[in-house]
Amino acid sequence: MLSILKGPKFDQILQKARDNWIEFMPTKEEVVTAGIDSSFNNTKFQGIELWATTAVSVKSNGEILVDLHKSGLGSADDISSVASKMEIEACEKTVDEVDMVLMDGSLHSQLMTRQANLGSTIVRIMKKKDNVVFIAKTSNTKKQFEKLGSLAGDIFYYNHVTNNPGFSKIFVEKKYGSDKIISSTFVRLSDSTPIIKLEFLGDHHDESEIKSIMNKLYKTSVGGYPYALKLAHNNCKISDKELAKMVSLLGLSNEIGSREVLG
Repeated sequence: MLSILKGPKFDQILQKARDNWIEFMPTKEEVVTAGIDSSFNNTKFQGIELWATTAVSVKSNGEILVDLHKSGLGSADDISSVASKMEIEACEKTVDEVDMVLMDGSLHSQLMTRQANLGSTIVRIMKKKDNVVFIAKTSNTKKQFEKLGSLAGDIFYYNHVTNNPGFSKIFVEKKYGSDKIISSTFVRLSDSTPIIKLEFLGDHHDESEIKSIMNKLYKTSVGGYPYALKLAHNNCKISDKELAKMVSLLGLSNEIGSREVLG
């Protein structure tokens, strides 16, 4: 399988990735951060759907700043969009409360796919204090090495050229319009930890800013991943067990279809 992923220009791509990688050992910098994440779950009965969405904003010390819930019995056309909209609402309520806001996922996805109709709202919120960073554990983008015929995502090649802390040169995408320019970099905070992807709005970001952000993330990261985002994920998750409680509270336990969520 690896031989297929390597392709004919594998070595050239790896060399390009090495050239792009800037080694940097972050130092702990005191800062107040909050992580934001959302979750959704649903179960279907006979033509009826029980759905629930949550979004939370939580500081690295565990203090919850925003805790949003929505649920319904009916038809939710796209509950992932409902959850995404709630993330944006949580972000707007957080930007003035902390030094840095960490959004789980991809800014590219938010602007171009998940909530394209809310793009102007996201841009307005991110511009307010310029303190919002999108962070993704995984990435499928193939932007940086596509001219060399890359087969895997960009993150795959960076993971193959280094185990040291550092970051890749800033990559700027301008094709979405002057108000939706996205700057991104792949980052490793500690030795042999997974690489994460950071995305920012605008093209005014430089390497000294990336180093400063790495210092701020390093202070409260566990295993190379910001603890605030881990807390946000744990606090917003809607498990099947919790959905089953909703089914029972609504008196739907005996309806056809309820067994699926009740186990």
